[in-house]
Amino acid sequence: MSAIPSGTSPRTLAVPRRAGRVLAVGAACAGLAAALAGCSEGDPDAGTNGVGKLPAAKIESKARAAAAQARTVRLSGSVVSQGGTYKLDMRLAGNGAKGRLTTKQSAFGLLRVDDALYLKADAAFWAGEKGGSGSGHDASAAEKLGGKYVKVPAADPVYKRFSGFTDKDVLLGSVLGLHGKLATGGRNTVDGVRTIRLTAGAGSGGTLDVSLEGTPYPLRLQRAGDAGTVTLADWDKAVDLKAPDKSQVVDYGKQVSGKG
Repeated sequence: MSAIPSGTSPRTLAVPRRAGRVLAVGAACAGLAAALAGCSEGDPDAGTNGVGKLPAAKIESKARAAAAQARTVRLSGSVVSQGGTYKLDMRLAGNGAKGRLTTKQSAFGLLRVDDALYLKADAAFWAGEKGGSGSGHDASAAEKLGGKYVKVPAADPVYKRFSGFTDKDVLLGSVLGLHGKLATGGRNTVDGVRTIRLTAGAGSGGTLDVSLEGTPYPLRLQRAGDAGTVTLADWDKAVDLKAPDKSQVVDYGKQVSGKG
């Protein structure tokens, strides 16, 4: 006696069997995708450089080492120093830097090539540096300096005040300070790059975002005590440093400013 019901052909039975196999395969694929997604969500360090798994102190150490070994960096943002707020955008290299510095009173360009420091500002800036007396002599001197690259003597107070903004090691050493007990915060992004955030003193001692992609460079720092926020980018990208054309340079001699 046939096991196939009357009026039913083997072809008719084959359809639900194939459909069952398709459903089973689909369910297996969906389960695998869910499992993979679960693994990805459970490991925030998947595909990173791995520093996110390290203790906070070790992450900071690696970030500092990466910054020290890099040949160049672009540093921009604001820094509060000695009671003044400076906005800066500097491209720093081992043998100098170039960029722009803005204070409450003025804005000017800075360029250092080896030991030669040049400052480019308007006449109003130089009038203030010459003592601000408003005398005809000072005004005339300021006009000659305005818009030119002024080569600043190494012994001049202007050199001492601004050369640190052109020194990669000095500037990074002053801004990359965290104060207090270190801890790792959450994940973040800086200009599209994934980071791990370090906090010091529960945040009051500053926060630092360290890259989770490639070299663990420091990418953004919120300084302690609301002393400014700086972004660090273009690590190890070439910086074209060369002295300005002689026709654009004023060598003012032994002293630029009237203050000392």
